[in-house]
Amino acid sequence: MAYNPNKELKLYYSISEVAAEFGVAETLLRFWEKEFPQQIAPKKSGRNVRQYTKEDIEQIRIIYNLVKVRGLKISAARDLLKKNKEGVGNSSEVIDRLQAIKAELQAIRAELGGL
Repeated sequence: MAYNPNKELKLYYSISEVAAEFGVAETLLRFWEKEFPQQIAPKKSGRNVRQYTKEDIEQIRIIYNLVKVRGLKISAARDLLKKNKEGVGNSSEVIDRLQAIKAELQAIRAELGGL
């Protein structure tokens, strides 16, 4: 079997790692877990420690986008996810890509401004 240097070796992430990635409190992730049980269902170890997979993190990213970025209420976000889960996920990916492009363009502008 060939070595793959780009392979992500980590399968599970702790709640503190996920909270730090999104810049939210761990309690908010626990709250969202209760409010969106169909979308977020982390595996729990023997000592009830939450272990998030990449799929769980992607679902959290979609919920974060709906609630924090777009400003929807929890009930509206839940209804939107029930009605159009695929469309919401796709638009979330587009927004993430556009934000990355915006950050890159701002960095280029700052470099050009220094010339």
